[in-house]
Amino acid sequence: MPVDRLVLIDATGVVGRCRDFVQASLAARGWLDDPGEEQLAVVEDVLLMTSELVTNACLHAGGPSELAVSGSGHGGLRIEVLDPSPEPPTLRPLAVPARPGGHGLRVVERLARNWGSETRSEGKAVWFEIDRA
Repeated sequence: MPVDRLVLIDATGVVGRCRDFVQASLAARGWLDDPGEEQLAVVEDVLLMTSELVTNACLHAGGPSELAVSGSGHGGLRIEVLDPSPEPPTLRPLAVPARPGGHGLRVVERLARNWGSETRSEGKAVWFEIDRA
């Protein structure tokens, strides 16, 4: 499957736009074709992790510049959020679970098969990979 890309420079409502874009990409890749309960849970996890990475780019990296959705072997998926900051994301120390904020990367760490960041010529890409149910 090809890579689906959404350019986000100076975009408004980016979190919602990215979730909608990823959901459309999942549909095009057959992830929503008659899904069972377990697959629906995986789709919700993908949308949640997408929201977390896009929100982090907005809060800590000057906003996302691009979102990319691609395959990652054996029917898996890779989501990348590109931003202009070269600074890699860092997990914050464990905080009070009831306190809002600071939990996004921990959510990604727990739900994704793998995640990380890569330096790019115009900043970085923060990514996660997940398998189909």
